Parts: sequence; C-alpha cells; structure tokens
Amino acid sequence: MYKERLKDIREKKAIKQEVIADYLKIHRGSYSKYEIENAIMPTKHLNALCNYFNISVDYLFGFTNNKNYENSNNKISKTKTMLRLKELRKEYKISQSDLAESIGSAKTTISGYERGARIIATPFLYDICKKYKISADYLLGKTDIKDIL
Repeated sequence: MYKERLKDIREKKAIKQEVIADYLKIHRGSYSKYEIENAIMPTKHLNALCNYFNISVDYLFGFTNNKNYENSNNKISKTKTMLRLKELRKEYKISQSDLAESIGSAKTTISGYERGARIIATPFLYDICKKYKISADYLLGKTDIKDIL
C-alpha cells in the first residue's frame, strides 16, 4: 500500500524513524511497523505524514508520481468524505452493501463513514480508491481534484 514509498521518502530526507515517531507521538517500534506494513497506519497518521513530507496520499499510495496537489488542505474532512462516498455510490449505482462487499468490509462500516461517525480506515480508503479510480486526497476532502493525476 505505502511501504514502497514511505521508507524511501524518509531516507531521502535523512530523517530517522525516531524523529517521525516523535512527530506522530508514538513509539519508534510502532512507526517501524507502519513502514513495513506490519501494522495498519491510522488515517490520522497517514495524513500527518503526508503533511510532514508535503506529499499527497495518492503519491504515498503509489497511485501517482505527482507529489502533491495545488491548493490541497492539510486537514481531513469527515463531512466531505461522507458526501463523496455517497456521490461515488450514486455514480456507480451501488448500495452501501455493494460497496462494502467490493472492499471486504461490512455495510455498517460504510454506513459509519457516510454518517461521519468515523474517518475512513486506511486499508478501506486504499481499496476504494484503487477499485473506483478516485483520488484518496479527494475522498478525504484534502483536494477538489477527483481523478488521480
């Protein structure tokens, strides 16, 4: 998902794992597990890392080679995420159950995202964006550019 780029970006900037872990307010071991994908990185940490390195989520996921979007926001918007998920389902004419099944999730999870009860989990964000060819940054409300550049 992101391990191909995360370690490379950090090493190119000559930043130690400890520095990133301190920035995220987690233990170095936890960050190390994110870097090799032995643990799922919460979306809030994903966003914080992208902001720290000034890169888009799409770039970190390997969806694009463009490092960032013009006029992108640093914050995730639950409101935009819920609206954009509904818009995506409408565009593809699929139900919450259909979307959930397509990414190996439960309907209640999709419903929670669409109600704004929680922010979309990193693996589901990745799967939705990859399957439906939509920008992760767009889905999170960080940019208004829908298509992956």
